[in-house]
Amino acid sequence: MVVKWGLIGCGDISRRRVAPALRDLPNCDLVAVSRANYELAESFAKEFGARTSYQHWQDLVADEEIDAVYIATPVRLHAEQTIAAAEAGKQVLCEKPMAMNVVECDRMIAACVANGVKLGVAYYRHFYPAVIRLKEIVASVEIGQPVIAQINAFEWFDPEPSHPRHWLIEKEQSGGGPMFDFGCHRIEVLLNVLGPIMETSSTLGTVLFDRKVEDTAIATFRFESGACGTLSITHAARESQDTFDIFGSRGSVHVASLNEGRMTIKTSDGERLEILPPHANFHQPLIADFAQAVLGNRDPKVSGELGREVARIEEEIYRSGGA
Repeated sequence: MVVKWGLIGCGDISRRRVAPALRDLPNCDLVAVSRANYELAESFAKEFGARTSYQHWQDLVADEEIDAVYIATPVRLHAEQTIAAAEAGKQVLCEKPMAMNVVECDRMIAACVANGVKLGVAYYRHFYPAVIRLKEIVASVEIGQPVIAQINAFEWFDPEPSHPRHWLIEKEQSGGGPMFDFGCHRIEVLLNVLGPIMETSSTLGTVLFDRKVEDTAIATFRFESGACGTLSITHAARESQDTFDIFGSRGSVHVASLNEGRMTIKTSDGERLEILPPHANFHQPLIADFAQAVLGNRDPKVSGELGREVARIEEEIYRSGGA
């Protein structure tokens, strides 16, 4: 049993991760791709073994051979494409962030429920072995009660207007700056490891660049458990960081790079290192789970409801920061 896929959008993330996973997974079959530039769509289809290419995504959605679509387009298109796919009876796995706002998320969820299809969102860090292990350590109370969680995500990004990823700093296309683009990944990790977020506040700014979205943001959280957290995001620091630290009443856990999975656990018993790297293709476990959910008629582990909760917290961050 396999899920027959259509891929909407053939950009950077599709080439590096999504299409290879759809091609390589035994429970997936990449049937068709779409891209506005038809010549590029054709060459992409040949490169990854898709049998059909479309210039218009609406034609892909109407393809009766396709069971599910992966939406890898700018955020402003996610709601429209998800709703159309659901109405065509397709299962939907959508890139993050889920949508421009919570209202769009609600419309996407409602369309999928009304048409009896599943909706997932591409928060692939949910499947990182290091994140799974962090959740286990917190649940085991090895480090006691979590008190403070801190995440830093720093990535220098100052694209020229001609850069293919310039849309990420165009608010009407992307929905926001780095807090929206990759801050959402970290919010999902915080929810997964530490549970519901009850209070949110933030500071947003353009520290270095002249643009319509923030280049730097700091959000603070209070979790249902009582723990506090900070999330610091920037496009303007030369030093890249991808850290996650949890300080508890009996010890602490420190991840120097989530994408590498090296973590140090410190307790009264001493200090140890655990190394739990992610899959070489970050997206592959996410897509495998969604395909298994479709074939097994269960909910995907990263659902539309989880995507909506991340969007709700993002709205609070931007509201608090005055955006």
